[in-house]
Amino acid sequence: MKRKDNTLTKVEFQVMSILWDINHSACAWDILERYEEPKPAYTTIATYLKVLYEKGYVDYFKNKGEGKTHMYVAKITRAQYTRQTMQEVKRNFFGDNIRSMFNYFVKEEQLSVQEIKDILTLIEKEN
Repeated sequence: MKRKDNTLTKVEFQVMSILWDINHSACAWDILERYEEPKPAYTTIATYLKVLYEKGYVDYFKNKGEGKTHMYVAKITRAQYTRQTMQEVKRNFFGDNIRSMFNYFVKEEQLSVQEIKDILTLIEKEN
């Protein structure tokens, strides 16, 4: 990442989500087209793409013969961003202790014993 603060804001995450959903290079118009109503201005999307480039989340290129249009591509997957963000949450809020983090979510979400068993079953299946 290029900038020191590499956390995505809510709007930056929305733009990245659209780019991840497109799953290939896209221009600002492509992203704007998929944006929910009320749609922001084109220049707003272009500004967010510039910020995402500065933060190191996207790269861009120009197709030959297509003028000034920048085509943007994600440099990080949604899964990579989720992993990075959850590691930061674990470190910053739970002292890097996964048990404390899990305990917090169990209590906060008021998970039943059966729900916890279901989670453990899913984890066992994945490993």
